[in-house]
Amino acid sequence: MTSFRASLCRILPVVMVASMLAALSGCAARGDASQPIPTALITAPQKPTRLVIVLPGRADDLEALRGSGIVQSVQSAWPDADVVLAALTMPYYRQGIAVQRLRSEVVLPARTRGYQEIWLAGASMGGMGTMLYDAHYPDELDGLILLAPYLGETSMIAEIDHAGGVASWDAGPPQPITADTWQHELWRHIQGWTQRPASARRVWLAYGEDDRLSRAMPFLLPALPAEQVLVRKGGHTWSVWSPAMNDILLRAAGSSASVAGER
Repeated sequence: MTSFRASLCRILPVVMVASMLAALSGCAARGDASQPIPTALITAPQKPTRLVIVLPGRADDLEALRGSGIVQSVQSAWPDADVVLAALTMPYYRQGIAVQRLRSEVVLPARTRGYQEIWLAGASMGGMGTMLYDAHYPDELDGLILLAPYLGETSMIAEIDHAGGVASWDAGPPQPITADTWQHELWRHIQGWTQRPASARRVWLAYGEDDRLSRAMPFLLPALPAEQVLVRKGGHTWSVWSPAMNDILLRAAGSSASVAGER
């Protein structure tokens, strides 16, 4: 796993330019990766016990996140949750420092504030970033929320399809991460969720049935508990993701209460 993380870090600049820029249409939000990640902390209406960190889509900056309705969705479901909007925009990915910077600048400082739970959520590019974080730092976070995540190029999805799905796909031995293999290795991490149900129980997925990335989503579904997948009407937009986020957190709270009651 250590070599995987190191190799992934080295190749991310190439990867993000070569494939993600091509796959995710629309203008990318600007940012200066030489500066700290822009963040906004929105404190909980009640005494905070949890933190939800939200990563943007490719076209989103901090103001777009503020206007997306995501904060209201989180805190109406979890009034004890602080929310950090983290503008981890394309330049951070392009330089191959996105995941490491997110951890050092946002996640680790949050640990010192004594939260009982820390969750990471991301839309589109941010959903991919959320998965990459988990690949680098497995099971470090209490929950992951993937909002229409970018899952790779058509050729990679076709390979999974041809194998009969991610569970039966032969990932082969781990490979050094290159511009040609990074998606393969990321799907290896997803396949790991099929083999580690406890890890998969931390992961939630939501997307619109008309989302332009929706064709890839069925190949992710076998890795996740069915009750943790929400499909909504609509496309690749916050008007789908923000309400779905509220539903996810309400369900997650109910699931946690059920587990606690069984103890």
